[in-house]
Amino acid sequence: MSRRYFGTDGIRGTVGEPPITPDFVLRLAHAVGRVLKRTEERPTVLIGKDTRISGYMLESALESGFNSAGVDVVLLGPLPTPGVAYLTKAQRASLGVVISASHNPFPDNGIKFFSAQGTKLPDEWELDVEAALEQPPQWADSATLGKTRRLEDAAGRYIEFCKSTFAHELTLKGMKIAVDAAHGAAYHIAPKVFHELGAEVFCLGCSPDGLNINDRVGATHPEALVSAVRANRADFGIALDGDADRLQVVDADGRLFNGDELLYVMVMDRIQHGERVPGAVGTLMTNMAVELALKAKDVEFVRAKVGDRYVLEELEKRGWLLGGEGSGHLLCLDKHTTGDGLISALQVLKACARSGKSLAQLLEGVTLFPQSLINVRLAAGQDWKKNTRLSSECEALRKELDGSGRVLIRASGTEPVLRVMVEAREEQVARQAAERLADAVRAG
Repeated sequence: MSRRYFGTDGIRGTVGEPPITPDFVLRLAHAVGRVLKRTEERPTVLIGKDTRISGYMLESALESGFNSAGVDVVLLGPLPTPGVAYLTKAQRASLGVVISASHNPFPDNGIKFFSAQGTKLPDEWELDVEAALEQPPQWADSATLGKTRRLEDAAGRYIEFCKSTFAHELTLKGMKIAVDAAHGAAYHIAPKVFHELGAEVFCLGCSPDGLNINDRVGATHPEALVSAVRANRADFGIALDGDADRLQVVDADGRLFNGDELLYVMVMDRIQHGERVPGAVGTLMTNMAVELALKAKDVEFVRAKVGDRYVLEELEKRGWLLGGEGSGHLLCLDKHTTGDGLISALQVLKACARSGKSLAQLLEGVTLFPQSLINVRLAAGQDWKKNTRLSSECEALRKELDGSGRVLIRASGTEPVLRVMVEAREEQVARQAAERLADAVRAG
């Protein structure tokens, strides 16, 4: 069965348009509550949110929906997605709920869920919820309605958890760090984490007004942080997205490092300090230069489908700890159960502090391959998989690249677009090859 409402990271859309409406969200919470009550008599769910103005409305709808199914609710207030995952596990709750559209602009919002173990839930659970949505509601009677309370100092608890993942013998004293929280869920958390570990901190993107989340700041707009690092002569810049589960890092020279590079730094830091790293997981989009660099260090590299949930599934299947995406979703499963921008940043800073080297020095010899990506809009009913010209062009290009590049054709999960990506050692080669493939798609 295919999912009707759930995408790769929960349910997301424009507020006021289905499914991000208060009536649907109430029904969604009621359906989730019914699924929970199949295995637990009195479930408790935690609800956190980012800083979008629509979070108030959706929080109320979720609360009512859960209570109406006989489920207790604990409100966390504004909190990063990984903070909700942590507290769900720490509080022994039945489920964690996050109201966020991550890196999207403020008119959007979404709902995503974490298991009692603080992990993303499988497709099968989401299908169960969608099936429950199609059934008539079963309202709890007055004696069995759920109750709601607020967890005091949820932010403070999460701050202490983040700090606990940083090596106790190390400090950030002497470091000047620019922190860009994208006017999002970590606005009141990220600066304190780095400051309390000893760094001198200055902030941008830490003044949310409900309408400015991800607005020309944060991990999806790192140019603001690059400028701030240079202007303030900072040692590092840390950019998070709206719900603080992804990370980009800027060094003192204003160079931007993406998730692929940061994953390599984390792997090599562990190896150089005697830890065994049998393998790492990336995605279909992970830069080939990082794959080759890891293999040169005898670290096996595996690609998962795009999406941090699929990286997590691959890591758990293999019993590995480290994985991530170029977008900055990074997983350190011995530190947290899910991707966490703050904890990943601390792992990167730990590598620099322990080695006494800059990020550029830690990445010497690893030069990212140019990637050329073209989004080709598909006509109604167009089946790109039956395009013989496209398949023959792909085969020809793979032979031409001969192990020094990659071809990736991937359909968008949210719009009628085919993503054509070619990676090669030379930018011109990648661009021309991608254009050849795009022309083949259009001709089909």
